[in-house]
Amino acid sequence: MADDPYRYFRVEAKELLDELTKGALHLDKGVSPAPSATEMLRHAHTLKGAARIVRQREIADHAHAIEEVLDPFRDSSDAMPRDRLDAILGLLDDIGTLIKQLPFPDTVASATSERSQPETSTRTIRAEIGEIDVLLDGVGEAHARLGALQNELHGIERVRELASHVVSQLAAPRGLEKGHRVNRENSEGLQSVASELLSAVATFERAVSGDTEQLDRELGDIRDGIERLRLVPVGVLFTDLERAARDAAHAQAKRVVFEGHGGEIRLDVHLLTAAQGALQHIVRNAVVHGIEPEDERRAIGKTSDGHVTLEVARRGRNVVFACRDDGRGIDLDAVRNSARRKGLLVDDSATLDSSELMRLLLKGGISTSGAVTELSGRGIGLDVVRDFAERAGGEVTATTETGKGTSVKLEVPLSLASFEALAVESDGVTVLIPLDSVVQTVRVDSEDIRASVQGETLTHDGNVFPFLHLSETLSDKTVAPRMHGDCSVVITSGSSGAVAIGVHRLLGTSNVVVRPLPSFLSVSPIVSGVWLDAEGNPQLVLDSDGLVSRAQRNEHQVRREADVASLAPILVIDDSLTTRMLEQSILESASYSVEVASSAEEGLVKAKSTRYLLFLVDVEMPGMDGFAFIEQTKADPTLRDIPAILVTSRSAPEDLQRGIDVGAGAYVTKGEFDQGKLLERIKELTVR
Repeated sequence: MADDPYRYFRVEAKELLDELTKGALHLDKGVSPAPSATEMLRHAHTLKGAARIVRQREIADHAHAIEEVLDPFRDSSDAMPRDRLDAILGLLDDIGTLIKQLPFPDTVASATSERSQPETSTRTIRAEIGEIDVLLDGVGEAHARLGALQNELHGIERVRELASHVVSQLAAPRGLEKGHRVNRENSEGLQSVASELLSAVATFERAVSGDTEQLDRELGDIRDGIERLRLVPVGVLFTDLERAARDAAHAQAKRVVFEGHGGEIRLDVHLLTAAQGALQHIVRNAVVHGIEPEDERRAIGKTSDGHVTLEVARRGRNVVFACRDDGRGIDLDAVRNSARRKGLLVDDSATLDSSELMRLLLKGGISTSGAVTELSGRGIGLDVVRDFAERAGGEVTATTETGKGTSVKLEVPLSLASFEALAVESDGVTVLIPLDSVVQTVRVDSEDIRASVQGETLTHDGNVFPFLHLSETLSDKTVAPRMHGDCSVVITSGSSGAVAIGVHRLLGTSNVVVRPLPSFLSVSPIVSGVWLDAEGNPQLVLDSDGLVSRAQRNEHQVRREADVASLAPILVIDDSLTTRMLEQSILESASYSVEVASSAEEGLVKAKSTRYLLFLVDVEMPGMDGFAFIEQTKADPTLRDIPAILVTSRSAPEDLQRGIDVGAGAYVTKGEFDQGKLLERIKELTVR
């Protein structure tokens, strides 16, 4: 690949343009220009110098022109006139266009079908993410090798034991052995060598053990840092969105204040890149169709400046972008008339309420503008928003209130997200709860937890919260384990209320990068995703809305008792908590009652005390494996007629044959897992 002379200039120039744009938008609020003008002058001067180094005179001239506009205001307290701000923003737009037109090396250009098109910052970001992914894979491999090295240390312990044994044997008086006298001088020499060996091994063991522990911690920190680099704070979009709002308002002689909230939330750059265009259309629509002109706003008692607010928040497995304005609201009669002209409504359309008309508007192709302009009139903006929501697997909704404004919500599934989480442990299982949903952690007396017809509740500080035992919630036990004495409680809030979660221990907080679970799985609503720890082990991340919903529904009480009573439970046996919960969720969604065991040994104990409909068994487990479990159940006269299904990642022909030989009714490989086929096979095996 040929060298790119503008590689670093592109990055620096984009950052300087962003800072200059932020400064100009800040000055547009009518503030004293001196502090911002001084800072902007530094950025413009830096950009001018960098452009001259790479011989981009036109960019340098534009940066110099910005300096000329700003210089008179470095000591001024008067607001900068709008025409000066327009001049600065126009120069910045021109510079941005010139940067995009910078040529790339021929070897790069020839490798793409877009040779004639300028490279964008989005593609640069994606290239950097690819490099980050490679680096992340390398760190993961190094971490795995470190784990192997740590295992090798156990061999050093054995060498030390042997050396210690040699020293003790040589030190003991031995007299005659098999008719030969021990040479005392040789014995003392061997004893000295063995002692030296023992000391050297001990020193080596201490040094390597300390180094590997430190390396393990550092690699874990690096891995977490690299994963967070893949994520970008939402706030990077706010400058462009504020500029879009400002330009739309300026074109219509309006004044608008844009505010962004939730900018600290970090999301996958691919999601943000895809969402950016949709959000620009939403913000622009809010200004063009919602915000009234200044004189109209003052006449009805509103502030001269319209307000457009974008709030970004996580909601379980999704992220929500909510754009609100304080304008006139959507003209629903105009929506109705436009839809009628396009043949989308029949004559009785007057009966449609506001929510139905808003849904019709979001379907696209309808505009409330009286004329086609550069900004509006064809109804295309909402088409872009809707198309993005559909491609991302989300949805867009809108509400409006005449005279008060409109709210548009864009909700899409998360690909990756980073946030602070509280780690808690119950019955030896560790899970994470998003820290921003944690209201309080307290120690309470178990006597404060009371049973009622609605389920268990906790009274704390005068408030009554639904109560869930975390161990009960994770294992779906039908009888809650009674806590005694003081216990730790996490009070968690969701969109529909709050719930108290009883746990055994609070383990502390950390920043985690959360991945969604596979879409083909029917996942429990209390789980929002999974975090991989430093060793690659999955840790479940709970969803606060799901926890609140579980408590409010009192799921154990409202389960269809007739369906449960008609069937014996299925026993799921797997040493992985994640796999147990996923399989349990799939089966329960099909109305099966489920019990779980974390080992084949525990499964055998349960099988001898409870009658089960079917065994769903993992193959590879510590201790007894799945093959041996089925062999033992088939050898037991009371269990031999209970069908069993093996679920495993092992797909070799000999493994399949062994599954058949031991009497498994089906052999499901995880790589080809299909929950529909699994449920169908269970039905075939259990219907008598």
